[in-house]
Amino acid sequence: MAELFMYISLFIIWFMLFYHMFLMQGGYLHYLKYLKTKEKWDENPGKMPTFSILIPAHNEDMVIENTLKSMIKLHYPKEKLEVIIINDNSSDSTGEIVEEYAKKYTFIKAVHTKPPNAGKGKSGALNQGLKHSTGEVIAVYDADNTPEPDSIYHLALGLNKDKKAGAIVGKFRVINANKNLLTRFINIETLTFQWLAQAGRWYWFKMTTIPGTNFAIRRSILDELGGWDEKALSEDTELSFRVYNLGYYIRFFPAAVTWEQEPENLKVWWKQRTRWARGNEYVIGKYLLRFSKLKNKKIGLDLFYFLFTYIFFFIGILISHAIFITSLFVDLELTIGFVSYVLLVTGFLLFVTEVLLALSMEKQQLTIKNVLTVLIMYFTYSQLWVCLVVYATFLEMKRIIFKQEVKWYKTQRFNQKEQVAVEKTNAKRTS
Repeated sequence: MAELFMYISLFIIWFMLFYHMFLMQGGYLHYLKYLKTKEKWDENPGKMPTFSILIPAHNEDMVIENTLKSMIKLHYPKEKLEVIIINDNSSDSTGEIVEEYAKKYTFIKAVHTKPPNAGKGKSGALNQGLKHSTGEVIAVYDADNTPEPDSIYHLALGLNKDKKAGAIVGKFRVINANKNLLTRFINIETLTFQWLAQAGRWYWFKMTTIPGTNFAIRRSILDELGGWDEKALSEDTELSFRVYNLGYYIRFFPAAVTWEQEPENLKVWWKQRTRWARGNEYVIGKYLLRFSKLKNKKIGLDLFYFLFTYIFFFIGILISHAIFITSLFVDLELTIGFVSYVLLVTGFLLFVTEVLLALSMEKQQLTIKNVLTVLIMYFTYSQLWVCLVVYATFLEMKRIIFKQEVKWYKTQRFNQKEQVAVEKTNAKRTS
């Protein structure tokens, strides 16, 4: 019986590894191609649409001013731009800071929400902001984001030149990547995710997941969908599925770049990632149960990806770990013993290769320090993800069984004194 479970776990793990190799190949091909596409589009960008940028903010006085300054620096006609800050029932000085900038700049607007329709999460705040917006295109940035000056132009360019795209997704970078070992792990994780999962899925399947920030979506689509699902903890993933179902695709266009702050300690990381995992599991359950009623069956590709990533793959990992630990104390009489070790070592090498390839696509990221970090990452950060998904699954099952109300966790921010200096070198560091 133990041998059968070992075979099952190895099959699941290697299936995912091969799929990731396939995606990374697509990500690399997209990396080689997208700059040529951008150059061609730049020759005749077309008429720029009016933009409404929504920035939900709940107790963000530590970071909101830097975000507002980056909005002022955007290279986009200000008469076609409105920046709407949704001060979502903040108890700090977020509202005062936003009002100060709104008085100075006519394209910046402040929306203040109050109970009972306030402070319940990002989706609710975005829906409030949407009601006050007028743009043909809606863009979203988190309150800790500092987009590069050309980011909105590139999002608009993508929508102008690709009429089949319902939304355009840009790239995000970690502004505090060098703060400590955890932020270096997160930096490597985000780069790998974007070039493997985002760029790879776009290249092969014309599918990309809307992230929580640095994306633009046609207003007509949001109006048709009725805005954001306020029950979804991962409102971005849930919105992606509904956009697919209307028959549109979501394009990954990494020319649009924003910089964001990431958690600097494990407590904040654990809470944020637990919300992400639970949110994605909510989406899996929501669309798996109604798959037969979906108009666009292509959604099944992404549904399968999320299902395999958050359920089957982690089950395979747990089984292999359990058998390995048990075999240290009990003779399980595994005939595949030696072969399994070879496969596991080879799997580790493939993991390292994929991550290093992703780092090679970004300037100054394929360094000796990052290579060593990747080696450590597999045995620490990646294993921590396994524990987190198990915990998130338990919470989500508990919520369903006891019909508990979904509670939103707002990610804690950290003071970034060096942020201004970092922003000055952003353009030189990105590819």
